[in-house]
Amino acid sequence: MKNVLFCLLCTVVLLFSCQDNNQKRIAENKKETARKELIFSTIEKGWVFYDTPINETTEETVKTWNELRLFLEELSKKPKKTIGAFQQKATAISKAAMNLNNNIPLQFDKPQIKSRIAVLITKVRMMDLFIHLDKIPSEKVVQLISEINRELATLQREMDKTVEKNKIPLEEGESELKRMLDSTRAIPTTGPTNVITIE
Repeated sequence: MKNVLFCLLCTVVLLFSCQDNNQKRIAENKKETARKELIFSTIEKGWVFYDTPINETTEETVKTWNELRLFLEELSKKPKKTIGAFQQKATAISKAAMNLNNNIPLQFDKPQIKSRIAVLITKVRMMDLFIHLDKIPSEKVVQLISEINRELATLQREMDKTVEKNKIPLEEGESELKRMLDSTRAIPTTGPTNVITIE
């Protein structure tokens, strides 16, 4: 009889503890769902890229520089339904950004343009990294989106500046001066020169 009462008591305690665990689990799931919804809504509101060229130079360049055109097209497509869709889009944007280093038009194949591209790629890759974390820092992702927009505008302004510099005509003798200053055309020295001193 004592064994039956003991078993009955253990069963009652076990049932109450299971119900308590279920309630805690349901409460935690609700909190997690609310947190994910907040992250999703924050990222969805902040996912605004400047995907159109800001000047005439960029509009003309997009016609010939496929990598830049594809990058801007990736920026223009906004995901809609889930955070997973935003993660996939961030990966696609990151791949398109990495391709910006390929086939740079000759007039833009300059250190100042390449450095702007490098900074832009860094910002895009950081956004891709942060959006794939387990606990997504949504404010940081939105901040990086605004930084990507700023870097993209800076790149386009630098391209415009380069085109404007190329339009300035050279003055008479300037091309010869540039050739003289070009260190790659200098005559290489083959060793120490012997200097003869007269006493």
